[in-house]
Amino acid sequence: MRFSHESLSQTVVFATGEAHRAVADEVAALGVSKVMVIASEREAALADRIVAQLPVVRRHTEVVMHVPVEVADRARAAAAAAGADVLVSVGGGSTTGLAKAVALTSGLPIVAIPTTYAGSEATNVWGLTDGDRKTTGIDNRVLPASIVYDAELLTTLPAEMAVASGLNALAHCVDAMWGPRVDPIDQVFAVEGIRALAAGLPAVAQDPSGVPGVEETLYGAYLAAVAFASAGSGMHHKICHVLGGMFNLPHAQTHAIVLPYVLAFNAPNAAAQERRIAHAFGAESATEGLATLRRAVGAPSALRDIGMPEEGIAQAMDPVLRAVPAGNPTPVAPENLIALLRAAWAGDPL
Repeated sequence: MRFSHESLSQTVVFATGEAHRAVADEVAALGVSKVMVIASEREAALADRIVAQLPVVRRHTEVVMHVPVEVADRARAAAAAAGADVLVSVGGGSTTGLAKAVALTSGLPIVAIPTTYAGSEATNVWGLTDGDRKTTGIDNRVLPASIVYDAELLTTLPAEMAVASGLNALAHCVDAMWGPRVDPIDQVFAVEGIRALAAGLPAVAQDPSGVPGVEETLYGAYLAAVAFASAGSGMHHKICHVLGGMFNLPHAQTHAIVLPYVLAFNAPNAAAQERRIAHAFGAESATEGLATLRRAVGAPSALRDIGMPEEGIAQAMDPVLRAVPAGNPTPVAPENLIALLRAAWAGDPL
């Protein structure tokens, strides 16, 4: 056996009910004194409670899904004008993504406080959208210096959003099992992430305010992100990035819908990974395990239901074909890709 694995360096704090204390400790540890808080208007009141004791020089509330370049530029200018020396982001993947966009050009450290299961906080992956084209990249400057996970912050997340966000995390695990840089350590993290998410998500769907279910799901989402950051973006994420940028689709729901079709596409040609995914689900097969979980949580099922036009199937073909990495378990060709996209668009049963 021969492989090379790089572990990303960041502090991860699980502190249920204590986000404000934990964040203050992480900011103090960085030795900084001018905090720019990034949180949407929807998260502003929550953010205010968390950062009440911090030396805040700027509150930035313009957060937009898929991080349009012009939004990123305005946030960068705001950070520079305020003389900020640290970014504190409170919110989901779009909020973390905006903080990463600022860090990418400024080098400012990030303390991330997630309020969804997006996982962006644990990766060195950034994404920006210019028009209908989403570009992603890898840069250690965007990896948050610290993450503070507080399960209580997610107990008001609506069940529908919690389910979609948790399935997005699950997609990180599945994609990591055969990502372009995957190694055995990544797969261990991914398998344990699948187990935790399969245990936590049904509890969250039944009672979004229940802390134990949220804690288990957050743990799984963190492991998913770590595995994905190391293994790299596979076919599933390339499809979702193209569709999300091209048609401005909601990020988490897009991942939740596409995942079962990509899993069914790749599983027949990835026997070892399929068996491990199935075992993590406690099921006879990986596809059966995912289908059972999706039924239990009421997962979204069709791209057409979240705004993708039917003609978008043909429009997305070439960008997806160019983006899918070499070495995908099942070779991708126009014929099988269009069948996959059409099935995901319509929500066809597998």
